[in-house]
This record gives sequence, structure tokens and C-alpha cells, in this order.
Amino acid sequence: MVITKRTSLRALFSGLLPLFVLAHLSHHLVTALPGPLLPYIRDEFALDYTRAGFIMSAFGVVYGICQLPGGWLADRFGPRILLTVGIVGVSITGLLVGMSPNYLVLLAGLVLMGILGGGYHPAATTMISAAVAPESRGQALGYHMVGGSTSYFLAPLIAAGVAGAWGWRSPFIVLAILGIGFGIFLHVVLKKRVPLQKAATPGTSVSTEAPPAPGNLRRVITLIAMSSFTQAMVIAIISFIPLFLVDTYNTSKETAAASISLIYFMGLWAAPFGGYLSDRFGRITIIIAMGVMASIMVYLLNVVPYGFGIGAVLVFTGIALYFNTTVAQAYIVDETPIKRRSTMLGFYFFANMEGAGILTPVLGYLIDHFSFYTSFAFSSAAIVAVLIVCSTLLWLGRR
Repeated sequence: MVITKRTSLRALFSGLLPLFVLAHLSHHLVTALPGPLLPYIRDEFALDYTRAGFIMSAFGVVYGICQLPGGWLADRFGPRILLTVGIVGVSITGLLVGMSPNYLVLLAGLVLMGILGGGYHPAATTMISAAVAPESRGQALGYHMVGGSTSYFLAPLIAAGVAGAWGWRSPFIVLAILGIGFGIFLHVVLKKRVPLQKAATPGTSVSTEAPPAPGNLRRVITLIAMSSFTQAMVIAIISFIPLFLVDTYNTSKETAAASISLIYFMGLWAAPFGGYLSDRFGRITIIIAMGVMASIMVYLLNVVPYGFGIGAVLVFTGIALYFNTTVAQAYIVDETPIKRRSTMLGFYFFANMEGAGILTPVLGYLIDHFSFYTSFAFSSAAIVAVLIVCSTLLWLGRR
């Protein structure tokens, strides 16, 4: 790959990147709520761990599947409509979830949310990658992740405060209304700004890239498998952390919901910093290291004491989560032909989200029939096993 001069931070933010950070924030305003609100929802509908897990997977499975057509559509018809549907459509279904009278309607709303939200990530990631120099992609994608992590950081805090006073439905309704308004605003702004970005702006120009080397597809697929499994397993664990804290330590529901913010607060700096490091020191090493860290943190949930210990585990879990996904996206963009980037990114996001959607009820089943301790230990071992297999394949592929 031939690279032009390094892009300054000022130039990086002089284009569309700030708009995409805001778009990512609004896309996840309501999708971030089910996890921290799960203790409230469980109590209202009298759910066991398995059915509680289906609340998370109802959105996650469909959302993951829809990344595939979302990426394909972005490559062929352009991203702006997909971005708007991914924000406004998701927010409208958030209203449905907030007003759901029973468990089945709640699941239906989450399924529809997954369908309408599936096109956002492949489209946004491809547009950002095209707007910045190759050596700054990781950092730019990291800043884009800040928008999503801000939603996941704020949602538990809002959920804890609002749900404690007015019930779990209120956060869905309030944030959905904000998301609808914000999505319409962004649609209008992007309609005016996107045509101006067809030519590279000063300071963000990118030279013609060399085509990926033969054999890159195998490495990309292996990398997707390794990164996605780690990501999916960690997200499944995170879904049960509020219930774990309530049922193991008798933590209040409000505190348990707010605790998730520790994980997503890390995304405010870990995503761009991880991207920056990978731009300079390489992608694969960081992804493997973050997988190892994630497996350790999952196991330590069984060991560390409540309070500072649990807080530290959640912090390092967030670092591993955001380093991993940011660097993986940058690697996929680097190693995939331009005309197929959205499609390949669609496969990556599909694997992440579909994996989490499948693993969450499986984890709930294990917790129901064994314990949190056994389930977390098994999850940690599974991450290590996948890391060993995929790292070996990557090493053999370089020989």
C-alpha cells in the first residue's frame, strides 16, 4: 500500500468524521438499553436466565444477520439512506419496545430494531475509511467508535436514573424521541455534505492503494473469526453482568445497571488510542493481545472481590473490547479491495453480532443449569482455544 503524508488530527476532524461520531451516538441510543435494564424487565415479565438471554439475542441475532445485506446494499446503492434508517428506524422501534405490553411484543420490537439497524456499520466504516489517509484509518475508526461507546456509557446511567424513578419503559421512549430528531437532522446535513466529499479534502487525501496481496482473503477470514469470537463472547458476558451483580452480591438494580458504564466509558479513549497504536505498530499483535486480556478478565470475574476488584475487571474488559474491534475493522479495510469493503465489513459485523446473539442465551442456559462461576470459566477457556487455533493459522499463512 502506498501512503501519502500523515494526516493531522485537525485535518482528520475537518471533514465528515465528526458527523459520523454523532451518527454512531444516535444509532445506539436505544440499542444500548436492554442490557442495563434487564433486571427491571426480568422482574416485570417474571423471566428466568434463559428467557432473559433471548431479550438480548432477539436484537443481536437479527442485527447480525442484517449486516450482510446491509454491507451489500452499501456497496451498490450508497450509504446515506442506510444510515438514516439505521438511526431513525431503530429509534422508532425503540418506542415500540418502550410501550410493549408483554414479553412477545417486546421481542418483536427488538427483532424489528435489528432489521432496521443492520446497514449502519458497514456503510459508515467504508465512508470513513475512504475519507482519510490509510495510515490514519485505525485512529479515524477509533474516533467513530467513540460515538457508540458514548451511547453505551450514557445509557446505563440514564437507565439507572430514569428507570428508578419512572420505570424501565421511560428510557426507551425518551431516548427514542431524541434519536428520531437527531437522525432526521443528520440526514439533511449529510445530503448537503456528502457530495462535497467525492474529491479528497486537503490534509486527508489518500493515494491510490495497491491491491491486496494473494492469500489475503484467508488471513482476513481467520482474523474475522478470531476477533469476532472474542467480541461476541465478551458481549454475551456483559449482558449478564447486571444480573450477576444483583444475584451474587445483592447489588441494587440501579447500581448494577450503572456498572456497565465502566466498560463503555473505556471506549471514549481506548478506541482511538487502540487505532492509533495499530496504525504505527501493526494490527494482528494488538488483536491477539486483547483476546488474551479479555479471557483473563472474564475468568477474574470469579475471583476478584466486589468493589474495586470488579470495577477494575470491568475497566480492562472495556479496553480489550474497544481495542479489539477498532483494530480488526482497520485490518479488514487494509486487506480488502475497495469495491468489496462494505460487504466484507458486513461479514465482520455479522459474525460479531450474530455470535453474541447466539452465545447470550447459551450462556444463560449454562448459568441456569450450572453457575456463574462455571459459565465464566468455560467462556474464558473458549476464548483462549480460539486464539490458539487462529493465531496458529495466521502464523502458518505467513510461512
